[in-house]
Amino acid sequence: MKNIFLAIVLVVTTATTAFSQTVFDKFEDQEDISTVIVNKKMFTLISKMKVEDKESQQYVNLIKKLENLRVFVTDSDKKSDEMKAVADKYIKTASLEELMRINEKGKNVKIYVRSGATDSQIKELLMFVQGSGKEQTVLMSLIGNFDLDELSVLTDKMKLPGGDELKKASKGPKGPKGPK
Repeated sequence: MKNIFLAIVLVVTTATTAFSQTVFDKFEDQEDISTVIVNKKMFTLISKMKVEDKESQQYVNLIKKLENLRVFVTDSDKKSDEMKAVADKYIKTASLEELMRINEKGKNVKIYVRSGATDSQIKELLMFVQGSGKEQTVLMSLIGNFDLDELSVLTDKMKLPGGDELKKASKGPKGPKGPK
């Protein structure tokens, strides 16, 4: 019975991870959307870098914990609405919890997570920054097993769109139990 339960958990976890890696694929080849996709193989290669300073070592340590990063950026209001609809549907089906919301200078930022073994561990992070006017819309999905505080190192080194919002989240309340 225990083996059957473990098999079911493994199948559900694998199916959820596979879904999260494909639900946003439709945005990859669209003309008005810029895309950055980094898979486990690239993270593995980057993690083998030899570094000497503390900040770079923190970056390498985080990279070892990541499996998949997808970032989609658009200036198009139509594509922004399409990205929002897909993200909203995914948030419900993936049972993500809202970590925080920010409404600032024409941008609405929402960050959702799926917790890991502890409240500060994150298995999946989804950030949606909906811009208006001149502001870009950013959809970012990050899968791995990492701590929220480690994200500021990632956003600094990779110069990710929406990085400032992630820095605010990493300095804010820990885990998905923060303000809603």
